[in-house]
This record gives sequence, structure tokens and C-alpha cells, in this order.
Amino acid sequence: MRAQMSDAPTQSAPSASDPGSAGVGSGGPLGSPEAPIPTSTATSGKTVVRPGDRIFTGVTTGSAVFISVLIGAIGLFLVWRAVPALARDEVNFLTSRSWVTTDINHLAFGVLDLLQVTVLVSLFALVLAMPIALGIAIFLTEYAPPKVARPLAYAIDLLAAVPSIVYGLWGLLIFAPAIRPLAMWLNEHLSWIPLFATGSGSIQGGGTIFTAGIVLAVMILPIITAVTREVFSQTPVAHVEAALALGATKWEVVKTTVLPFGKSGFISGSMLGLGRALGETMALYMILRTTAKAATWSLFDGGSTIASKIALGYAEFNNDIQAGAYIAAGLVLFVLTFVVNAAARAAVAGKKD
Repeated sequence: MRAQMSDAPTQSAPSASDPGSAGVGSGGPLGSPEAPIPTSTATSGKTVVRPGDRIFTGVTTGSAVFISVLIGAIGLFLVWRAVPALARDEVNFLTSRSWVTTDINHLAFGVLDLLQVTVLVSLFALVLAMPIALGIAIFLTEYAPPKVARPLAYAIDLLAAVPSIVYGLWGLLIFAPAIRPLAMWLNEHLSWIPLFATGSGSIQGGGTIFTAGIVLAVMILPIITAVTREVFSQTPVAHVEAALALGATKWEVVKTTVLPFGKSGFISGSMLGLGRALGETMALYMILRTTAKAATWSLFDGGSTIASKIALGYAEFNNDIQAGAYIAAGLVLFVLTFVVNAAARAAVAGKKD
């Protein structure tokens, strides 16, 4: 028995230092271990970043810095060109409603009336466009079959490709006469509401904030819809399936999973549309009728937005002082856009928290 046991071959466990034995039965087809592809090279305990990563980091950082510097340069240019005109302004620029820039020695221009019309027409367009865009996005992502959703989404996106001047012509020649009976009915029966009271514009002529706001809502609708639709389509499938497994209806799935997930995207898209509305020029330039009366926060006011006023006074840009008055108005619009974007980011951040 002892002899048989001593004659039996003994096997020892392979040592960790034996490269041949360490690779047996593991790794590649020949038994050699497959080393993971390194993302960086370690030298003396230091991580060496690959050249591609270094180049990409430099490009992205440089782009961010360039955009920031460019925006700052635009703001400085507006301030630099506006200061000489503001120094000669004989009225308060922020509170006055007059706009007299024909005599550079007696300038009297204020932005209050322009700012009021700009804000009112933009908010009116946003209030009209937001619920419609939300409904379209929910329908395209949750209810419509793919054969219907794709062409309908393309058709809505194509609205963004229509030039502003085409919208202006349509609003002035076709839409304004068609909407006139509704505008007159609202003014006759709901004039006790300040929004529908008789304003500084002509309801018969159609060149009011009411008409311009509806046309502007059509213009910003594809922007809000596209952003909202893309965010809604990213809703985790597991969340939707979990809600369906619990017996939720289709609308309950939308209310409990899709809307909470895409709320920040909807707000972001709406603020993007508001930014487009604040800066819209040609369509409002063609639809709104200028008037010497002050704006009264009525949808039936006339007047000009900041952007359309600048376009209207382009003939005065050959004089630096007169042009400075319009540049000062553009500076207010520049700041207003920043305030809107900051408010949107704060709202989105608050929703995420």
C-alpha cells in the first residue's frame, strides 16, 4: 500500500509566477489570458491621457470659452454704442413711452411701450402654443401608430422651415380677415376683462396683438413640439411597463410616467419658443399697426415690439446717435432674453430637485 501510494504521480498547484500554467483553461482560444484594453497608460503611478482625449477636451473647452466671450463682446458692443444716445436722452429711457429721434440735439426716446407690447404678444403666443404642443407631443409618442406619427411629426417640423415673411403675409392677408368676427365678438361681450378691452389698435384692420399673437403661436409651435416629443420618447420603457402591469390606463401611464419624466424638457422647449417669440421681427413688423396711443395691456392694442421697431427705423442708422437709440432698445431685448433663459434654467433645476 505504501509502495503504490509512493509510485502515484503527485500534482502540485501551479504557482502564480508560472506564466504558462496561469493561462491554462482561461483567456483566448490558445489558453492565453485576454488583457483588457487600457483606456489610459500608467507610468510611475501617473495616468497618461490619450492624445485624442486631450484634443477633444481642448476643443470643447475652447468652444465654451469662445461662445462666452462672443456673447460678452456683443453685450459690450451694445453698451458702447448705446451710451452716447442715452447721454442725450431728455426723458427716462426705462419709463418713457415716447420715441422721438429725428433731432439728435433733442432726443426723447423710451422703451416702456415697446417692452410692454413685446412681452404681451410673446406671452399670449406662448399661452396658446404650450397646451397645443403638449397635446401633439403626447399623441405622437403614446397614441399615434408609427405610420401616422412619422409623417405628422415631419409635417409639424416643416412649419419651422417656413420663412417669417410668409407667416406675415398669411397673417395679414388671410388670417386677419378670417379672425375679425371672433375679435369683434370678444371685444363686444368681454370688454369688461382688461385683456379684451378696446385698445389702441383697430380691430377692423386686424393689426392688433390678438392677431399677431396667434400667428406667432403657430410659428413657435414646431419648436416646442419637437423638443417635447424628443424628451417624451426617452421615457424609460421599464417605467411604462410597470405602470401597465399595475393596471394603469393609457392616460394614467402618461400622467404618472411620461409627464413627470418629460416635464423639464417641456419647460425647456417652451422657453426656447419664448426666446424665438421675443426676437421675432418680420411677421410682427407686417401684422402690427403702429399707433401713437400708449399700450394698455389689451390684446387689441397696436404698436411695435422692440425687434419690429428696430426694423422700422433702419433708415436712421446712418447716424451713430440715432442708431444708438435703437441699439439701446436692442440692449433691453438682449437682457430680457438672458432673464428668460435664466428663469427657465432655474425652473428646470427646481423640477429636478
